[in-house]
Amino acid sequence: MTTPDPALERWRLILGAPAERCTGALQGSAAARDTALDWLYGRDEDLRRRGVRRPPSSRAGGTGPSQVTAVDWLDDIHRLFPKETVERLERDAVESYGIQEILTDPDVLARVEPSQAMLRAVLRTKHLMNPQVLAAARRIVEAVVRDLLERLRPEVRRAFTGSRSRRPSRLPLARDFDFRATIRANLAHYQPEERRILIRRPHFHSRTQRHLEQWQLVLLVDQSGSMAGSVIHSAVTAACLWSLPGLKTHLVAFDTEVVDLTSEVSDPVELLMGVQLGGGTDIARAVHYGAGLVDNPRRAIVAIVSDFYEGGDPYRLVRTVRGLVEQGSTVLCLAALDEAADPVYDRSLAGRLAEAGAPVGAMTPGRLAEFVAEKVGR
Repeated sequence: MTTPDPALERWRLILGAPAERCTGALQGSAAARDTALDWLYGRDEDLRRRGVRRPPSSRAGGTGPSQVTAVDWLDDIHRLFPKETVERLERDAVESYGIQEILTDPDVLARVEPSQAMLRAVLRTKHLMNPQVLAAARRIVEAVVRDLLERLRPEVRRAFTGSRSRRPSRLPLARDFDFRATIRANLAHYQPEERRILIRRPHFHSRTQRHLEQWQLVLLVDQSGSMAGSVIHSAVTAACLWSLPGLKTHLVAFDTEVVDLTSEVSDPVELLMGVQLGGGTDIARAVHYGAGLVDNPRRAIVAIVSDFYEGGDPYRLVRTVRGLVEQGSTVLCLAALDEAADPVYDRSLAGRLAEAGAPVGAMTPGRLAEFVAEKVGR
Protein backbone atom coordinates (compact mmCIF):
# COMPACT_ATOMS: atom_id res chain seq x y z
CA MET A 1 0.00 0.00 0.00
CA THR A 2 1.51 3.34 -1.07
CA THR A 3 1.75 6.23 1.39
CA PRO A 4 -0.36 9.24 0.27
CA ASP A 5 1.57 12.35 -0.72
CA PRO A 6 0.73 15.02 1.95
CA ALA A 7 0.99 17.83 -0.58
CA LEU A 8 -1.45 16.12 -2.97
CA GLU A 9 -3.81 15.42 -0.06
CA ARG A 10 -3.86 19.11 0.86
CA TRP A 11 -4.61 20.14 -2.72
CA ARG A 12 -7.36 17.53 -2.94
CA LEU A 13 -8.92 18.83 0.30
CA ILE A 14 -8.80 22.40 -1.02
CA LEU A 15 -10.19 21.70 -4.49
CA GLY A 16 -12.67 18.92 -3.75
CA ALA A 17 -13.65 15.82 -5.72
CA PRO A 18 -13.02 17.30 -9.22
CA ALA A 19 -9.26 17.25 -8.46
CA GLU A 20 -9.12 13.48 -7.86
CA ARG A 21 -8.07 12.69 -11.42
CA CYS A 22 -4.79 14.48 -10.65
CA THR A 23 -4.33 13.86 -6.93
CA GLY A 24 -5.88 10.45 -6.45
CA ALA A 25 -8.64 9.51 -4.00
CA LEU A 26 -8.44 10.31 -0.32
CA GLN A 27 -8.22 7.59 2.30
CA GLY A 28 -8.95 7.27 6.02
CA SER A 29 -8.95 10.45 8.10
CA ALA A 30 -8.26 12.60 5.03
CA ALA A 31 -11.49 11.32 3.45
CA ALA A 32 -13.36 12.10 6.69
CA ARG A 33 -11.95 15.65 6.69
CA ASP A 34 -13.08 16.07 3.09
CA THR A 35 -16.59 14.97 4.01
CA ALA A 36 -16.69 17.58 6.79
CA LEU A 37 -15.41 20.31 4.47
CA ASP A 38 -17.92 19.31 1.79
CA TRP A 39 -20.80 19.57 4.27
CA LEU A 40 -19.96 23.25 4.71
CA TYR A 41 -18.28 24.50 1.53
CA GLY A 42 -20.40 22.39 -0.80
CA ARG A 43 -23.07 25.06 -0.22
CA ASP A 44 -20.92 27.70 -1.92
CA GLU A 45 -22.58 28.53 -5.25
CA ASP A 46 -19.48 30.30 -6.57
CA LEU A 47 -17.27 27.25 -5.97
CA ARG A 48 -19.93 25.07 -7.54
CA ARG A 49 -20.11 27.20 -10.69
CA ARG A 50 -16.32 27.06 -11.03
CA GLY A 51 -16.30 23.31 -10.51
CA VAL A 52 -13.95 23.55 -7.55
CA ARG A 53 -16.07 21.65 -5.02
CA ARG A 54 -19.16 19.54 -5.56
CA PRO A 55 -22.23 20.06 -3.37
CA PRO A 56 -22.83 17.42 -0.65
CA SER A 57 -25.68 15.84 -2.64
CA SER A 58 -23.36 14.87 -5.52
CA ARG A 59 -20.45 13.30 -3.63
CA ALA A 60 -19.04 10.18 -5.20
CA GLY A 61 -20.95 7.19 -3.88
CA GLY A 62 -23.78 9.34 -2.52
CA THR A 63 -27.44 8.57 -3.05
CA GLY A 64 -28.99 11.89 -2.10
CA PRO A 65 -28.67 14.95 0.11
CA SER A 66 -26.37 14.60 3.09
CA GLN A 67 -28.16 13.56 6.28
CA VAL A 68 -25.37 14.88 8.51
CA THR A 69 -26.76 17.27 11.14
CA ALA A 70 -25.02 20.30 12.59
CA VAL A 71 -24.39 18.32 15.79
CA ASP A 72 -22.73 15.48 13.84
CA TRP A 73 -20.66 17.94 11.83
CA LEU A 74 -19.42 19.75 14.97
CA ASP A 75 -18.45 16.44 16.55
CA ASP A 76 -16.56 15.51 13.37
CA ILE A 77 -14.59 18.73 12.98
CA HIS A 78 -13.59 18.76 16.66
CA ARG A 79 -12.21 15.26 16.15
CA LEU A 80 -10.55 15.85 12.78
CA PHE A 81 -9.09 19.37 12.87
CA PRO A 82 -6.90 21.50 15.18
CA LYS A 83 -8.56 24.17 17.32
CA GLU A 84 -7.63 27.08 15.00
CA THR A 85 -9.23 25.32 12.01
CA VAL A 86 -12.33 24.43 14.05
CA GLU A 87 -12.82 28.10 14.96
CA ARG A 88 -12.49 29.11 11.28
CA LEU A 89 -14.98 26.46 10.14
CA GLU A 90 -17.49 27.48 12.82
CA ARG A 91 -17.09 31.15 11.90
CA ASP A 92 -17.68 30.42 8.21
CA ALA A 93 -20.72 28.28 9.04
CA VAL A 94 -22.37 31.15 10.91
CA GLU A 95 -21.11 34.26 9.13
CA SER A 96 -20.76 33.04 5.53
CA TYR A 97 -23.45 30.38 5.21
CA GLY A 98 -25.96 31.40 7.88
CA ILE A 99 -26.32 27.94 9.44
CA GLN A 100 -28.55 29.12 12.27
CA GLU A 101 -28.76 25.68 13.92
CA ILE A 102 -25.38 26.46 15.49
CA LEU A 103 -26.96 29.37 17.38
CA THR A 104 -30.50 28.10 17.98
CA ASP A 105 -30.00 24.49 19.10
CA PRO A 106 -28.79 24.12 22.73
CA ASP A 107 -27.15 20.77 21.93
CA VAL A 108 -25.17 22.36 19.12
CA LEU A 109 -24.22 25.39 21.20
CA ALA A 110 -22.88 23.08 23.89
CA ARG A 111 -20.38 21.70 21.36
CA VAL A 112 -19.30 24.98 19.75
CA GLU A 113 -15.77 26.17 20.45
CA PRO A 114 -16.02 29.55 22.24
CA SER A 115 -14.47 32.20 20.01
CA GLN A 116 -14.89 35.87 19.21
CA ALA A 117 -16.65 34.96 15.97
CA MET A 118 -19.19 32.90 17.92
CA LEU A 119 -19.61 35.70 20.46
CA ARG A 120 -20.29 38.23 17.67
CA ALA A 121 -22.86 35.84 16.20
CA VAL A 122 -24.54 35.40 19.59
CA LEU A 123 -24.80 39.16 20.05
CA ARG A 124 -26.40 39.56 16.63
CA THR A 125 -29.00 36.81 17.09
CA LYS A 126 -29.71 36.59 20.83
CA HIS A 127 -32.97 38.49 20.42
CA LEU A 128 -34.22 35.43 18.47
CA MET A 129 -33.22 32.93 21.19
CA ASN A 130 -35.54 31.36 23.71
CA PRO A 131 -34.43 31.22 27.39
CA GLN A 132 -32.98 27.70 27.04
CA VAL A 133 -30.84 28.71 24.07
CA LEU A 134 -29.78 31.94 25.79
CA ALA A 135 -28.54 29.94 28.77
CA ALA A 136 -26.42 27.80 26.44
CA ALA A 137 -25.17 30.88 24.59
CA ARG A 138 -24.06 32.47 27.86
CA ARG A 139 -21.33 29.82 28.11
CA ILE A 140 -19.75 31.24 24.95
CA VAL A 141 -20.05 34.82 26.20
CA GLU A 142 -18.47 33.96 29.56
CA ALA A 143 -15.60 31.97 28.04
CA VAL A 144 -14.63 34.61 25.48
CA VAL A 145 -14.93 37.50 27.95
CA ARG A 146 -12.80 35.61 30.48
CA ASP A 147 -10.12 35.01 27.83
CA LEU A 148 -10.14 38.65 26.72
CA LEU A 149 -9.93 39.89 30.31
CA GLU A 150 -6.99 37.59 31.06
CA ARG A 151 -5.12 38.89 28.01
CA LEU A 152 -5.98 42.58 28.39
CA ARG A 153 -5.60 43.08 32.15
CA PRO A 154 -1.79 42.64 32.13
CA GLU A 155 -1.53 45.26 29.35
CA VAL A 156 -3.66 47.71 31.33
CA ARG A 157 -1.72 46.95 34.51
CA ARG A 158 1.60 47.62 32.75
CA ALA A 159 0.27 50.84 31.25
CA PHE A 160 -0.88 52.19 34.62
CA THR A 161 2.06 50.92 36.67
CA GLY A 162 4.30 53.63 35.25
CA SER A 163 7.87 53.39 34.05
CA ARG A 164 10.80 53.20 36.43
CA SER A 165 12.80 56.36 36.97
CA ARG A 166 16.43 56.71 38.00
CA ARG A 167 15.50 58.25 41.33
CA PRO A 168 15.71 55.93 44.35
CA SER A 169 12.62 55.12 46.38
CA ARG A 170 12.22 54.50 50.09
CA LEU A 171 9.13 52.42 49.45
CA PRO A 172 10.24 48.74 49.56
CA LEU A 173 8.17 47.12 46.79
CA ALA A 174 9.42 43.87 45.26
CA ARG A 175 8.48 44.96 41.73
CA ASP A 176 10.74 48.03 42.10
CA PHE A 177 13.81 46.18 43.44
CA ASP A 178 17.02 47.69 41.98
CA PHE A 179 19.34 44.71 41.61
CA ARG A 180 22.41 46.57 40.28
CA ALA A 181 22.30 49.37 42.86
CA THR A 182 21.80 46.86 45.67
CA ILE A 183 24.85 44.81 44.62
CA ARG A 184 27.07 47.91 44.31
CA ALA A 185 26.00 49.25 47.71
CA ASN A 186 26.65 45.95 49.51
CA LEU A 187 29.89 44.73 47.93
CA ALA A 188 31.69 45.52 51.18
CA HIS A 189 29.71 42.73 52.80
CA TYR A 190 30.87 40.04 50.38
CA GLN A 191 31.82 36.77 52.12
CA PRO A 192 34.37 34.96 49.92
CA GLU A 193 34.26 31.72 51.93
CA GLU A 194 30.52 31.34 51.40
CA ARG A 195 30.55 33.17 48.04
CA ARG A 196 27.61 35.37 48.91
CA ILE A 197 26.80 39.01 49.66
CA LEU A 198 24.96 40.01 52.79
CA ILE A 199 22.32 42.57 51.88
CA ARG A 200 22.32 45.19 54.61
CA ARG A 201 20.57 47.89 52.58
CA PRO A 202 18.37 46.99 49.57
CA HIS A 203 17.73 49.66 46.94
CA PHE A 204 14.51 50.31 45.05
CA HIS A 205 13.48 52.34 42.00
CA SER A 206 10.83 55.02 42.17
CA ARG A 207 8.01 55.28 39.63
CA THR A 208 7.30 58.19 37.34
CA GLN A 209 3.59 58.13 38.23
CA ARG A 210 3.15 58.77 41.94
CA HIS A 211 0.24 61.18 42.43
CA LEU A 212 -2.73 60.83 40.07
CA GLU A 213 -5.36 63.51 39.70
CA GLN A 214 -8.90 62.46 38.85
CA TRP A 215 -9.57 61.95 35.12
CA GLN A 216 -12.67 60.84 33.25
CA LEU A 217 -12.86 58.41 30.34
CA VAL A 218 -16.17 58.49 28.45
CA LEU A 219 -16.45 55.58 25.99
CA LEU A 220 -19.26 56.14 23.46
CA VAL A 221 -19.78 52.89 21.53
CA ASP A 222 -21.81 52.49 18.35
CA GLN A 223 -23.94 49.33 18.72
CA SER A 224 -25.09 49.07 15.10
CA GLY A 225 -24.82 45.57 13.66
CA SER A 226 -21.46 46.09 11.95
CA MET A 227 -19.77 47.17 15.20
CA ALA A 228 -20.12 43.90 17.17
CA GLY A 229 -16.36 43.48 17.58
CA SER A 230 -15.96 47.02 18.86
CA VAL A 231 -18.81 46.58 21.38
CA ILE A 232 -17.16 43.43 22.75
CA HIS A 233 -13.73 44.97 23.14
CA SER A 234 -15.09 48.25 24.49
CA ALA A 235 -16.98 46.39 27.21
CA VAL A 236 -13.90 44.39 28.18
CA THR A 237 -11.65 47.46 28.06
CA ALA A 238 -14.04 49.42 30.28
CA ALA A 239 -14.12 46.53 32.76
CA CYS A 240 -10.30 46.51 32.91
CA LEU A 241 -10.16 50.28 33.44
CA TRP A 242 -12.96 50.27 36.02
CA SER A 243 -11.92 51.40 39.51
CA LEU A 244 -8.32 52.17 38.51
CA PRO A 245 -6.87 54.94 40.70
CA GLY A 246 -7.22 58.38 39.19
CA LEU A 247 -9.73 57.32 36.53
CA LYS A 248 -13.53 57.44 36.39
CA THR A 249 -14.84 55.36 33.49
CA HIS A 250 -18.21 55.72 31.73
CA LEU A 251 -19.54 53.36 29.05
CA VAL A 252 -22.38 54.50 26.81
CA ALA A 253 -23.88 52.47 23.95
CA PHE A 254 -25.89 54.11 21.19
CA ASP A 255 -27.78 53.62 17.96
CA THR A 256 -30.62 56.12 17.49
CA GLU A 257 -31.09 55.90 21.27
CA VAL A 258 -28.47 56.37 24.00
CA VAL A 259 -28.08 53.85 26.84
CA ASP A 260 -25.71 54.54 29.75
CA LEU A 261 -24.19 51.18 30.76
CA THR A 262 -21.76 52.53 33.36
CA SER A 263 -23.51 50.77 36.24
CA GLU A 264 -22.89 47.39 34.52
CA VAL A 265 -19.25 47.91 33.52
CA SER A 266 -17.91 45.71 36.32
CA ASP A 267 -19.73 42.69 34.81
CA PRO A 268 -19.01 42.64 31.06
CA VAL A 269 -20.88 39.35 30.58
CA GLU A 270 -24.17 40.82 31.82
CA LEU A 271 -23.41 44.01 29.91
CA LEU A 272 -22.97 42.17 26.61
CA MET A 273 -26.03 40.00 27.19
CA GLY A 274 -28.02 43.22 27.54
CA VAL A 275 -26.65 44.99 24.45
CA GLN A 276 -28.92 44.95 21.40
CA LEU A 277 -27.05 45.29 18.11
CA GLY A 278 -28.72 46.83 15.08
CA GLY A 279 -30.79 49.85 14.23
CA GLY A 280 -29.75 53.27 12.96
CA THR A 281 -26.99 55.55 14.17
CA ASP A 282 -27.24 58.98 15.79
CA ILE A 283 -23.67 59.80 16.79
CA ALA A 284 -24.44 63.47 17.42
CA ARG A 285 -26.99 62.57 20.07
CA ALA A 286 -24.53 60.22 21.81
CA VAL A 287 -21.70 62.80 21.82
CA HIS A 288 -24.07 65.43 23.21
CA TYR A 289 -24.95 63.00 26.03
CA GLY A 290 -21.27 62.24 26.63
CA ALA A 291 -20.43 65.94 26.81
CA GLY A 292 -22.99 66.27 29.59
CA LEU A 293 -21.08 63.67 31.65
CA VAL A 294 -17.86 65.67 31.65
CA ASP A 295 -17.04 67.26 35.03
CA ASN A 296 -13.65 68.83 34.29
CA PRO A 297 -13.11 69.32 30.53
CA ARG A 298 -9.32 69.55 30.86
CA ARG A 299 -9.20 66.17 32.56
CA ALA A 300 -11.60 64.30 30.31
CA ILE A 301 -11.08 61.86 27.43
CA VAL A 302 -14.09 61.24 25.20
CA ALA A 303 -13.58 58.23 22.90
CA ILE A 304 -16.16 57.71 20.13
CA VAL A 305 -16.08 54.15 18.76
CA SER A 306 -18.01 54.06 15.49
CA ASP A 307 -17.84 53.62 11.72
CA PHE A 308 -18.95 57.28 11.54
CA TYR A 309 -21.74 56.69 9.04
CA GLU A 310 -23.98 59.27 10.68
CA GLY A 311 -27.73 58.83 10.50
CA GLY A 312 -28.35 61.92 12.64
CA ASP A 313 -27.15 65.49 12.21
CA PRO A 314 -23.48 65.60 11.09
CA TYR A 315 -23.31 69.39 11.60
CA ARG A 316 -24.44 69.02 15.21
CA LEU A 317 -21.88 66.24 15.69
CA VAL A 318 -18.97 68.32 14.39
CA ARG A 319 -20.13 71.35 16.38
CA THR A 320 -20.33 69.34 19.64
CA VAL A 321 -16.91 67.77 19.09
CA ARG A 322 -15.37 71.16 18.36
CA GLY A 323 -16.94 72.53 21.55
CA LEU A 324 -15.43 69.72 23.63
CA VAL A 325 -11.99 70.30 22.12
CA GLU A 326 -12.16 74.05 22.66
CA GLN A 327 -13.04 73.45 26.34
CA GLY A 328 -9.86 71.39 26.69
CA SER A 329 -11.19 67.83 26.48
CA THR A 330 -9.35 65.15 24.52
CA VAL A 331 -11.67 63.65 21.89
CA LEU A 332 -10.69 60.45 20.07
CA CYS A 333 -12.56 59.08 17.07
CA LEU A 334 -11.83 55.34 16.97
CA ALA A 335 -12.87 53.52 13.82
CA ALA A 336 -12.23 50.13 15.41
CA LEU A 337 -11.52 48.84 18.88
CA ASP A 338 -10.68 45.21 18.32
CA GLU A 339 -7.46 43.24 18.01
CA ALA A 340 -7.35 43.62 14.24
CA ALA A 341 -7.95 47.38 14.45
CA ASP A 342 -9.13 47.45 10.84
CA PRO A 343 -10.20 51.07 10.14
CA VAL A 344 -13.38 50.97 8.03
CA TYR A 345 -15.29 54.24 8.37
CA ASP A 346 -16.82 57.26 6.61
CA ARG A 347 -13.65 59.13 5.72
CA SER A 348 -15.50 62.29 4.69
CA LEU A 349 -17.12 62.82 8.09
CA ALA A 350 -13.98 61.60 9.85
CA GLY A 351 -11.99 64.29 8.03
CA ARG A 352 -14.35 66.98 9.31
CA LEU A 353 -14.01 65.64 12.87
CA ALA A 354 -10.23 65.67 12.56
CA GLU A 355 -10.37 69.30 11.42
CA ALA A 356 -12.44 70.02 14.54
CA GLY A 357 -9.53 68.74 16.65
CA ALA A 358 -10.45 65.08 17.21
CA PRO A 359 -7.80 62.61 15.95
CA VAL A 360 -9.26 59.77 13.88
CA GLY A 361 -7.77 56.29 13.66
CA ALA A 362 -7.79 52.81 15.15
CA MET A 363 -6.53 51.61 18.52
CA THR A 364 -6.35 48.17 20.04
CA PRO A 365 -7.65 47.97 23.63
CA GLY A 366 -4.08 47.81 24.92
CA ARG A 367 -3.02 50.91 23.02
CA LEU A 368 -6.08 52.81 24.28
CA ALA A 369 -5.11 51.86 27.85
CA GLU A 370 -1.57 53.15 27.23
CA PHE A 371 -2.93 56.42 25.83
CA VAL A 372 -5.22 56.92 28.83
CA ALA A 373 -2.40 56.04 31.24
CA GLU A 374 -0.10 58.61 29.62
CA LYS A 375 -2.77 61.30 29.99
CA VAL A 376 -3.67 60.40 33.57
CA GLY A 377 -0.05 60.22 34.65
CA ARG A 378 0.93 63.70 33.47
